[in-house]
Amino acid sequence: MSILSPARRRELRETLQLAVPLVLGQLSAVGMNVVDALLAGHLDAHTLGAVAVGTSIWAIVIVIAIGVMMSLPPSVAQLNGAGLRERIGPLFRQALWLALVLGCALGVAVHVGGPLIVSRIGIDPPLVADVVRFLHAIAWGAPALALFFTLRGLGEGIGVTRPTLYFSLLGLVLLVPIGYTLMYGAFGLPRLGALGSGIATAVVLWLQALAFACYVVRSRHYHGLAAFARLERPDWRAIGGLLHIGVPMAVTLFAESSLFVAVALAIGTLGTDVIAGHQIAINVASVAFMLPLGIAMATTVRVGHAVGAGDAARVRDAGAVGLLLVLGTQTLTSGAMLLAPGLIARAYTHDAAVIAVAVQLLMLAGVFQFSDGIQCAANGALRGLKDTRVPMAITLFAYWMVGLPIGWWLAFARGHGAGGLWVGLIAGLSMAAVLLTRRFWRLARRPLTQFDHDSRTMPVGGGLG
Repeated sequence: MSILSPARRRELRETLQLAVPLVLGQLSAVGMNVVDALLAGHLDAHTLGAVAVGTSIWAIVIVIAIGVMMSLPPSVAQLNGAGLRERIGPLFRQALWLALVLGCALGVAVHVGGPLIVSRIGIDPPLVADVVRFLHAIAWGAPALALFFTLRGLGEGIGVTRPTLYFSLLGLVLLVPIGYTLMYGAFGLPRLGALGSGIATAVVLWLQALAFACYVVRSRHYHGLAAFARLERPDWRAIGGLLHIGVPMAVTLFAESSLFVAVALAIGTLGTDVIAGHQIAINVASVAFMLPLGIAMATTVRVGHAVGAGDAARVRDAGAVGLLLVLGTQTLTSGAMLLAPGLIARAYTHDAAVIAVAVQLLMLAGVFQFSDGIQCAANGALRGLKDTRVPMAITLFAYWMVGLPIGWWLAFARGHGAGGLWVGLIAGLSMAAVLLTRRFWRLARRPLTQFDHDSRTMPVGGGLG
């Protein structure tokens, strides 16, 4: 079958309809980090450094929350593809219980554990107090974050992706005035710096989640699901089914993101200018990553629908289209980083020392765009098959047994500093891209009866299972 066969052209149209709102929504979501960085960078290098370290730790919370709740979209997609929409609402309500417990646990972990991490890793001493203030404030937003991802997962699973865009944009629009007011001390309020950034982000997360919940209650797209029709008691079998899928996803995402966090924390020992330059580069790379991530989320849904419908050819087409789309987006982002790193860096700061570091790291980020995008798309296709445990092992190996050791050796044994750590990122992402892509194509050739179909096995609450 050729790449541009009629079936794949249809799949391309369907995937783009799902992916475009998701990509824009992801860009809006990461735009909140960009807003924080821009506001902090134009305040002073100290505040930018504190926010950089704080958001690196907060990123762990985001990854765990989104990873565990990523169990919902493929589960809903397979039910939807099998024509069992009446089972989606009960499953969603069990996911809400999971999100509540998870969000509260993560909030406590950030409030208590974040400062302990900061105090023990050799962060530049003048930054420590402001990093702790940032973490204590933003921790209150963790339950809202888990709720938001659950609401997103419901819509994405049934192929309704525009609300993700709407409410991610809402968060971005709200963060600019709220963040500026609290960080800079506008309208007679005290200037709170990094603390203001943490408070603003937590407030916006709650506003996003509550607005999204109201939309689900009122929108016609969700009426047939009766998402909030009742509130059953926790069904531990259903929650266990979600965790069975979601925990390996969370570990997989954590393996990648914690590599970036480890790099950020290691760079935190190299001085304020290097920290600030790294924060600019990682901000830009994070924005670029939202393109393949949105496509990967759409690919998960398309593969899940095909599995639910029992269509093996559509599974392969959905995976192939996701990978092709990612190659296109990464060509654009890589070109921007390699051709205009100075222009990008100067949008964040006027500090020449910070710009010099950022330019070096942006060029390395341009190099790893392809491997990062491919590993993301392959992982998304595997999630649609609900294949999560082997990808978890692959990512742990690629990032922690290949990427970090190479980066650490280059940075500290060979004296290449931040650049050496980023070369390690390239190595780890490239290894993951090769192994995950190979894994998907091996599985995609197997009979669909070997996969776990929600329509056959997923228990649900409320006595409907």
